[in-house]
Amino acid sequence: MDIQEEKLLKSLTSDTCLNTAFNQLVAMYKERLYWHIRNMVKSHEDTNDVLQNVFIKVYKNIKKFKGESKLYSWLYRIATNESITFLNQRAKKYNISSEELQLQLVENLKADTYFQGDEVQLKLQQAIASLPNKQQQVFNMKYFQDLKYSEISSILETSEGALKASYHIASKKIEAYIKGL
Repeated sequence: MDIQEEKLLKSLTSDTCLNTAFNQLVAMYKERLYWHIRNMVKSHEDTNDVLQNVFIKVYKNIKKFKGESKLYSWLYRIATNESITFLNQRAKKYNISSEELQLQLVENLKADTYFQGDEVQLKLQQAIASLPNKQQQVFNMKYFQDLKYSEISSILETSEGALKASYHIASKKIEAYIKGL
């Protein structure tokens, strides 16, 4: 944990500075968490809802954070879990598989006014949606967020070797998907 995180964490666990420190935490991590969640749930509105739930959960549980990982790893883990929960609930609500939901979400990107990608970006999103969930997560964190394997390992609680293999397989599947179009 770096010095800035340690200082912030100390403020977050002290009752006297909690609100100020929490506002600082939100300012520091809001954008990174937004894009992490957005890569998973695709929709801007849904991303904002999930992000709000993440920060509520963080606020309620910050005193339980033991500091065994970096603060941002803990935040990413919460964001990942909240995104997965959201997607599972959405799939259950519409009585479809998570794979079918992913494909629908990508199709909805065409109508999303906040999506600024072109046809190539849309095809990439379709290819990513065709991957198993774990490969999607690893690919998104490595490719879009440029996280190190050690960071992804801490977030997903998976070995670096397994993550490297997942990323390699995901990349090959995406390449094959795009070439097949």
